[in-house]
Amino acid sequence: MDRALRSRYARGRRWPTGRGLMTRGLATAAASALTATALVAIGGGSAQAAAEPNLVQNPGFETGISGWTCSGGSGSAAASPVHGGAAALKATPAGSDHAKCSQTVSVKPNSAYKLSAWVQGGYVYLGASGTGTTDVSTWSPAATDWKQLNTSFNTGPSTTSVTVYTHGWYGQPAYHADDLTLTGPGGDIPGDEVPATPAGLAPSAPTSSSVTLSWNPVKGATGYNVYQNGSKVQAVNGTSATVTGLTPATSYQFQVTATNAAGESAKSATVTGTTTAGGGDGGKVPKHAVTGYWQNFNNGATVQKISDVQNQYDIIAVAFANATGAPGTVDFAVDPALNYSEAQFKADVRAKQAAGKSVILSVGGELGTVAVNSPTAATNFANSVYAQMQEFGFDGVDIDLENGINATYMTQALRALSAKAGPNLVITMAPQTLDMQSTSSGYFQTALNIKDILTVVNTQFYNSGSMLGCDGNVYSQGSVDFLTGLACIQLQGGLKPSQVGLGLPASTRGAGSGYVSPTIVNNALDCLTKGTNCGRFKPSTTYPDLRGAMTWSTNWDASAGNAWSNAVGPHVHGLP
Repeated sequence: MDRALRSRYARGRRWPTGRGLMTRGLATAAASALTATALVAIGGGSAQAAAEPNLVQNPGFETGISGWTCSGGSGSAAASPVHGGAAALKATPAGSDHAKCSQTVSVKPNSAYKLSAWVQGGYVYLGASGTGTTDVSTWSPAATDWKQLNTSFNTGPSTTSVTVYTHGWYGQPAYHADDLTLTGPGGDIPGDEVPATPAGLAPSAPTSSSVTLSWNPVKGATGYNVYQNGSKVQAVNGTSATVTGLTPATSYQFQVTATNAAGESAKSATVTGTTTAGGGDGGKVPKHAVTGYWQNFNNGATVQKISDVQNQYDIIAVAFANATGAPGTVDFAVDPALNYSEAQFKADVRAKQAAGKSVILSVGGELGTVAVNSPTAATNFANSVYAQMQEFGFDGVDIDLENGINATYMTQALRALSAKAGPNLVITMAPQTLDMQSTSSGYFQTALNIKDILTVVNTQFYNSGSMLGCDGNVYSQGSVDFLTGLACIQLQGGLKPSQVGLGLPASTRGAGSGYVSPTIVNNALDCLTKGTNCGRFKPSTTYPDLRGAMTWSTNWDASAGNAWSNAVGPHVHGLP
């Protein structure tokens, strides 16, 4: 688990002066003038959207930033906050870049159009350029609540496309935008008409937190939008989707629409899908849990048998599985250097399980070379991990791949494993800090894709350097703010609090950098769960269901007299 140092820095910028930025008074006056001369508020926006197709593609950023171009790589899709659906645009100004995200849309000449968007966060501008008449924009000062921006324009006699955009302002925090709408006559796109309404929508394969939907293909459709209880929650390219994050034993109403470049169809007939009772890991893992990695090798830490692992650990991740020559396939054998027979290892695993612990097989590590990047590799991974579970009695798997992860095929692999192992399967992840900075990363996407069967993500908050927190500020590794500000990204990004854990080294020898005392770990846990013992950053809400903490490793912990688990273990188990 020892990592190469990877850092990400952000530079602050003071409010610019003498660079053409309006003072607040001038900004207000300018906005008022625009309103009087060029802006038309759109009353009853939802009714308007229902009456005319929306010409903006991917208006709710449900498929990332597909169809959009953001300057300087400033934009990404975020799972929180959102105005509608499951995602929204998050764009962060930096330096001289004001985080402009734009899309070119086909229109008709000499026609009237209305443009609107919901925005939140830092200063946000909404506008249209290339209209052939008077280009328009409107803006909002920083706001903590969602606010709708509206404007309108007419196209010129030869205008066939316009560019709609949002942007922030220099030196200001990140802004969010969602549910952009451009209504008016669609442009002439040869052979392209708004698709028909999908038919044949049917629910299937419900779990405690998900329902799978399928429907008939629609001629001319390039994508489909899925609606849950009237709100869009997904955009997909095929004719099936799995809606996750649902409540056990609950009924939901679903509809689907078809989309292409010309717009979106009417919603399909409504169907009802009902989730089952129960959920992930079968309740085996306690509400607040401590995870520890057990080293199947000797690197100078205390050599342990599974029976030696301190009782405070609820999940013991055996590190590591071995890659084989076949794509995605893994196997496991006890290191002969440990003088530990396979029979005794299996007996010790059973004894820990009898004591209420979960023992899982970790795949990857710093030098791990397992690659799951094809359908064949996904199948091999699921089959081989399940074979090791049957052979050694493992309760599940830990994903600790540090050389990249393919969200599509790892999702397939873990769902296939879940289908084999059943609802008691324990799935944990140990991404590096950088892997959980954005919902667009492979690790974060995978975690969200399997949210209904995922136990916990124990991010490694070490070997990282200084990084951005969820509030846009930079926090130094080794502080309470670093732990809480970065964990907040996952909590706001769509993971359930019960799926978030804080990963730290057990001693200064357990990692290249980032060791913190158990007191700092406990303070961060208190800050997130109870709002106490925070540093400079304090979350806007508390997360009493936070899962707990993880350490590398039980061996390094033992080398330090089990100081980490003796301090952090009781604290985790005493959380609300």
